Amino acid sequence: MNPLKLLFLKQIKLFRLKQKCDGFTLVELLLGIVIATLVITPLLGFMMNIITTERQEQAKANTEQEIKAALDYIARDLQQSVYIYDADGINIIRKQLRRYGYKNNYFPVLVFWKRESISKEPYATQKGDFFVYSLVAYYLIQDNDSTWSYAARIGRFQIKDGYGATETEKEETRDKGFQMFNMQGLGNLKIKMNQWTKKSEDYTQNIVPLVDYMDQTTINDHTNPAPPNCTIGQQVPQFSGTGDAVATKNVRTRGFYVCVDSENTVAEVYLRGNALARLQKNNIDFNESHKTYFPQASIRVQGNGLLSAK
Repeated sequence: MNPLKLLFLKQIKLFRLKQKCDGFTLVELLLGIVIATLVITPLLGFMMNIITTERQEQAKANTEQEIKAALDYIARDLQQSVYIYDADGINIIRKQLRRYGYKNNYFPVLVFWKRESISKEPYATQKGDFFVYSLVAYYLIQDNDSTWSYAARIGRFQIKDGYGATETEKEETRDKGFQMFNMQGLGNLKIKMNQWTKKSEDYTQNIVPLVDYMDQTTINDHTNPAPPNCTIGQQVPQFSGTGDAVATKNVRTRGFYVCVDSENTVAEVYLRGNALARLQKNNIDFNESHKTYFPQASIRVQGNGLLSAK
């Protein structure tokens, strides 16, 4: 039995020795943590950079797409225009437009009359020559409404004439506040259109948001210079003073401005977005180092111009 006993005792010693050798010492654990940190930290930084870059590129792409879509929408709207107000005209009729009581935050940049056909039977003929006139105004808005971005946005307002065989029927379908322009009297077309006034009743139509994240940066001589002067007239909003000066040489922002030739019913529309406002709430003004976050687009539109002063 002695050989078996010795073998058994030897196996017990080997087992105990093996148990003592299992696991890691504290030094080994600390060394492993240091090595893992040195390897994982750069990888995490690399991944964060990829995520941040992807987020920035997505913000730029979304803003650029929205700018183009908004510009296309405005262009299609303008193609039906029969008269476009220039800067002087907007200043004259501005009190008649929506939100004049909030004139420091709502700036009508583009205002025009349009004529569109309707298919309401029995007023429309087979040739589709029944038309309704509307007054349309596009606003640049900056009111710090928490629903929207900290940049600016564009809103659209429209009031439309009614339709019907009698004046009573027209009145039932006419938007509140709408009144047709008057082509009678003395003066050229511009003078007559600038004499338009709304009907003495409250509007029920609201300014409908068209696109958000428009550039709100104040114009200055260095980081955000004013746009070049329009050869066909210029109207731009400013976020200072009384809010009455819609069209002055003291340009305040390039987010949304328009050059207008009322006589020929032509408008050049300029938009500039602000993708930086999608990523942060502070320091969202334009500067050259971040200009890729401010996509721009423009278009020149010829309206129908089917009005005359006669």
